[in-house]
Amino acid sequence: MRWDGQAITADDGALPGLGRMAGRVRTVRTPEFAGVTFHEVLAKSALSKVPGESRMPFTWTINPYRGCSHACSYCLGPDTLILRGDGRQVPLRDIRAGDQVVGTEVRGRYRRYVLTTVEDVWATRKRAFSITLEDGTRLMASGDHRFLTDRGWKHVVPGECGAGRRPHLTTNNKLMGFGTGDLEKHSAPRDDAAYRRGYLTGMIRGDGMLLRRTYRRRGGNPNNVSMFRLALADREALDRSRDFLEQAGITTTMRPFSPGSTTRRSIMAIFTSRSAHFDAIQALISWPPEVEREWAIGYLAGIFDAEGSCSQGVLRISNMDEEILTRITRALTVIEVPFVREPPRENGVSSIRVVGGLAARMRFFRIVDPAISRKLAVTGRAVKSDAPLMVRSVEDTGEERDLLDLTTGTGDFIANGVISHNCFARPSHRYLDMNPGEDFDSQIVVKMNVADVLRTELAKPSWAGDAVALGTNTDPYQRAEGRYRLMPGIIDALETSRTPFSILTKGTLLRRDLPRLTQAAERVDVGIGVSLAFVDEDLQQAVEPGTPTPRARLDLIRAARAAGLPCGVMIAPVLPWLTDSTDHLTRLLDAVHEAGATGATVLPLFLKPGTREWFMAWLRRDHPERVAGYERVYAGGSCASRAYRDWLWARVRPLLVERGFASAGHRAQARTSGHARTAWHPETSDDRARHDEGSYPAGSLVQRLGPGPVTRPPGDPASTAEVLF
Repeated sequence: MRWDGQAITADDGALPGLGRMAGRVRTVRTPEFAGVTFHEVLAKSALSKVPGESRMPFTWTINPYRGCSHACSYCLGPDTLILRGDGRQVPLRDIRAGDQVVGTEVRGRYRRYVLTTVEDVWATRKRAFSITLEDGTRLMASGDHRFLTDRGWKHVVPGECGAGRRPHLTTNNKLMGFGTGDLEKHSAPRDDAAYRRGYLTGMIRGDGMLLRRTYRRRGGNPNNVSMFRLALADREALDRSRDFLEQAGITTTMRPFSPGSTTRRSIMAIFTSRSAHFDAIQALISWPPEVEREWAIGYLAGIFDAEGSCSQGVLRISNMDEEILTRITRALTVIEVPFVREPPRENGVSSIRVVGGLAARMRFFRIVDPAISRKLAVTGRAVKSDAPLMVRSVEDTGEERDLLDLTTGTGDFIANGVISHNCFARPSHRYLDMNPGEDFDSQIVVKMNVADVLRTELAKPSWAGDAVALGTNTDPYQRAEGRYRLMPGIIDALETSRTPFSILTKGTLLRRDLPRLTQAAERVDVGIGVSLAFVDEDLQQAVEPGTPTPRARLDLIRAARAAGLPCGVMIAPVLPWLTDSTDHLTRLLDAVHEAGATGATVLPLFLKPGTREWFMAWLRRDHPERVAGYERVYAGGSCASRAYRDWLWARVRPLLVERGFASAGHRAQARTSGHARTAWHPETSDDRARHDEGSYPAGSLVQRLGPGPVTRPPGDPASTAEVLF
């Protein structure tokens, strides 16, 4: 849903009609936004005034973009393993905005692995292609996706014919990275009893203490003393050991063992002195007569946590005990990780070193899953393609699949062990005019100078410091913002001029600017609004393809509240017969309440001309049985019928009251002298009238008028205009 209830009558120099557009800089198409054209313009003004007859509860808006690029063409399968900043690989579906992952940067002569932040996560459904590499690595991606090869960035498939044909993967290409190999062949269950026994064997034999002695008292009977102790500086390994022991029925006590200092870390230890526990531990760590694969994997994890290291790109496990060393070599052979045994040093310690470069080390970490994260880091290492990563095949699956993509600070990330691009290619140029309809999604006007123009307008003596709303027409945090980064300059201009402002978005890219928004909230009132209409991700992607998932938007709400900012949620659009059930609305409002939203409003679908045609075409295709009902409900025009709005209000009002989003009376926005005010209407007999696009939730709009210091804590709901339904 686009929040365009107000009509902007004055052109700001960035309207469709490129052939006649003043101030056009260039027209850009990028492979990452397949089917989307960006028209970069120099706008004449940044502030747009809402006409006096509009019901919108604000006077001024800023729209850095015209059109919406909330559509994703650059996607991977949700099972794709992403290399996190802690060195572990997790499925793409588990990655969230704000997570630290590994990307790459060119530093000097080399491209190196570096930490980067996930700015956004995108979901869509697209035709999928399967890529298989020489080492068995498999990737599922859209045809538009790009990977780094030894010959530069390449798309999965060539795209258009003729002059539009683009560099693409062939069997002559080798991907850069370390790969994953055949995941089915090398993966093993982690929550397995044999794995746990193997881990405890490696950890306790490597770093634990088992002591049993008999003391004879004078003139008394012998006193048998049993003691188990495991002392470590790394809590991750200690916690895992304690948990595995507890699953085996062995309880331990944890307490400090050695305090930290400026030169060493503090050490904690787990203990038990029960004789039965001592016997059980000895049985657990006894050498098995035959080596099970799961035991071998667990053993390598435990002995690596206890005695292993990975420094300067060299992975070693060292010990003096020949049995321990022999078991290490056997286990490495089982998981097919190459190694050499180094000659013993003068102190008798021998080391077993994994060979085969980063590919072998990462395969070791992925299969074995050690507990200690600090030993897994790859950042700072140069990107070398030592692994056998030649492309063996690129196959069209012949079907559409649910796919995901990330936006990161470096413009790339590591997917199934290879370098995956999410940023922008070398632009090409194309000149065309824009028209209504689908051009809203495919022809995006970008006001390149919007921040500079805004500063000039806000500096004029005539500017009264009225509150400004962003995101009322098109989303300022749509995907294009990841490329153009217009919002930081806009926020800085508003803060510097002491202009209160609010932002309405469905784009989780806003998380990137939370520190800047928090800083601005120290000087001016700031409102945040998030639109969220679905808990069913399949339906959400069908209606809002390419936009962040409900889970991602809930995470955005939590992040905004954790930053001390208010965050109201628009439950909109409610789709008759599809999302208006009590069950769906209850689950959605529960999720919004749990995320910490400062307010919520519930609004039915608004079908303005242009949107109506697209939506009804989708409805006929996906839900033909509902077409007749929609034609009745929307027979009168863009708004749902009064009967439907009354019915929806009666259903949703108790749900809002139960969660503290409404009260016995209700508040409504009133326009007074062109400004937003809060008015109480406890006796209103027709509070059903709040079924309109002028209703905004508490926290999403700013109330205070004019510039000046903030006198209330940022994020205090009392500092925002409260609107209930």
